[in-house]
Amino acid sequence: MKTILKALGKGAVVSAVAMSSSLAFAQVKEFRILESGGPSGESIDKAYITPFTEKTGIKVTRESPTSLGKLQAMVQSGNATSVLVELGSTNLFMARALDLVEPLDWDKINPDPMFEEAKLPDGFGYQYFSTILAWKEGAPKLESWADFWDTEKFPGKRALPDYPGYTLPLALLADGVKPEELYPLDVERAFKSLEKLKKDVAVWWRAGAQSPQLLEDGEVTYAAAWSGRIVGNPKLEYTYKEGLLQVSYFAVPKGADAASKEAAMGLLHEMSKVENQAKAAEVVPYTGPSPDIEKQLSADVLDHYPTSPNNKAVQVLADPSWTAENAREIERRWQEFKLGM
Repeated sequence: MKTILKALGKGAVVSAVAMSSSLAFAQVKEFRILESGGPSGESIDKAYITPFTEKTGIKVTRESPTSLGKLQAMVQSGNATSVLVELGSTNLFMARALDLVEPLDWDKINPDPMFEEAKLPDGFGYQYFSTILAWKEGAPKLESWADFWDTEKFPGKRALPDYPGYTLPLALLADGVKPEELYPLDVERAFKSLEKLKKDVAVWWRAGAQSPQLLEDGEVTYAAAWSGRIVGNPKLEYTYKEGLLQVSYFAVPKGADAASKEAAMGLLHEMSKVENQAKAAEVVPYTGPSPDIEKQLSADVLDHYPTSPNNKAVQVLADPSWTAENAREIERRWQEFKLGM
């Protein structure tokens, strides 16, 4: 074969490589992805998988829920059953440090315009979400985390995430740290700030569904909540001011089947298309990585979403690299803090 290609020249070699790639792609009839499930999974199915399958004939099977532990088990077993795995931003950086993910082929993805932080060498940022200030309808409105910490002016019990990567940045913003100076986090200052509020925190929540339920039931007056759990609920109010903006990514497990990986780049291309992201936003109130989303959403709902121009401008983008690098230390301090409550 090598002799024949040499005789035919460079053009034949290029053609043969392209043909080999096309044949490999054609052999893929189905691949699996591991995602979060729930409304997010439904949005992936409606907005991205459907047009991809219509164009290619390739079936995409969704499995959920996802986790860093599942990714690690896949890679260590040498059996990457899913070619794409959804990871939160901090988990993506931890997966990178553990050598669990492969570089994406951005040439094959050939994306439409994307926000810079969504386009990482080994991560496709497909969905944005925010940790925001929320309260029951009729309660005095908050404008900042300093207000959230001010229990004299804004009385009532609070709820905060039982996750230091989310809560420590909020504590620093409440203590007067400027958004542009938030990272690297001043951990000592953050815990001193939390000490001032901890007696008023009724619940340290672990599941996103808890915060809206706590507000609706009147167990707390104010909560830090994930935006998708709050937006659209007529019983609750919120603001994106000083929201902590984060990204969920898709990554390829190390050792994934090469042909399936190549096919999956086509699915990521569909995720980059702004018209598809608008369809996803109809299912779940999160938006994708396109800077042009406002052209696809009606004005009356545009400001429901974390990446609308008005909302993105007043939020703080989390630094998952710092959080992943310091995860063990801040978790240790977090457990010590909880023991003192």
